[in-house]
Amino acid sequence: MSSSFRESLGRARRWVVKIGSAMITDGGRGLDAQAIGAWVEQVAELHAQGRELILVSSGAVAEGMRRLGWARRPDTLHELQAAAAVGQMGLVQAWEAAFQRHGIRTAQILLTHEDVVDRQRYLNARGTLRTLTGLRVIPVVNENDTVAFEEIRFGDNDTLGALVANLVEAELYVILTDQKGMYDRDPRQDPAATLIDEARAGDPALERMAGGGAGTLGRGGMLTKVRAAAKAARSGTSTLMAWGREPDVLRRIALGETIGTLLRPAQGPVAARKQWLAVQLQVRGRVFIDAGAARVLRESGRSLLPVGVTRVEGDFVRGELVACVGPDGAEIARGLVNYDAAAAARILGKSSAAIEAALGYVDEPELIHRDNLVLV
Repeated sequence: MSSSFRESLGRARRWVVKIGSAMITDGGRGLDAQAIGAWVEQVAELHAQGRELILVSSGAVAEGMRRLGWARRPDTLHELQAAAAVGQMGLVQAWEAAFQRHGIRTAQILLTHEDVVDRQRYLNARGTLRTLTGLRVIPVVNENDTVAFEEIRFGDNDTLGALVANLVEAELYVILTDQKGMYDRDPRQDPAATLIDEARAGDPALERMAGGGAGTLGRGGMLTKVRAAAKAARSGTSTLMAWGREPDVLRRIALGETIGTLLRPAQGPVAARKQWLAVQLQVRGRVFIDAGAARVLRESGRSLLPVGVTRVEGDFVRGELVACVGPDGAEIARGLVNYDAAAAARILGKSSAAIEAALGYVDEPELIHRDNLVLV
């Protein structure tokens, strides 16, 4: 694909950057402060240019193993949780100290699979991340290994990063790994393997080329990265895999340089988001809106405010998918609602400023935020 796409992608406003355990811990020899400092310096430059960045940082288990003197990654869940609890302390301290040198505030976010699957938790996590980036704080995200059960764990931070990209509708998801990118064959076994510059996320051929296998430190591998790229593409996010120790790797990505492997979504952000909302989730209720609200949704792409709602139908809860129905009875849009049915019924027809007086609290000023609403 043309270099112009990489250049436009490099100018993207919202990035999720995932850095793997082998990168952060220098192959298991402890947290690599020099490498962390180099990444932070680049992130700080992008941040100063107005970009919103979210870091997904592996390394808690690996750092915990080092601190506990374990040479081999444990197999039992309680030992993994213990290592994560010990290592998370050092990991967060390292990121915070590095960003403080640039005058940038950071925040720790620990997520489990349930935080993304459950619609209410999804909105809570999304709201927190968007609020932090709006405050010019850089969130540092990791899986909450200390409380996650085996059957609900993300399984790897590649997937976690993709789900975070879904949460915030990031334009670009960067995976910094110990490989130059993705090859058509395993370069460790075949020196004639060719680096793939660009491909379509979700292409079945990529999984066949990726194969399996992971290092002793992480749970991931190239196969999980390919699958993570497919998940990120559900919100129209492009994924770029690159060698984390490539000099100035993030700066070069921002400049549009052809580096690593770029996996592009088959659909643009709006189409991908619409498909996810319309197909992946089941409509739980309907909100009926007046002509003014219908016009605003159709023509301006704005959020749905309570003042434009005339009645609600169904027994939905916060975070579930509802249909927006116009005065003529035709469905106009679908979106994730910020209030349950009972609360929505109490604030319909009211201005956003009157929500607190009606409910005694305010979750959001909108009934459905425009980022969680698509026209049908």
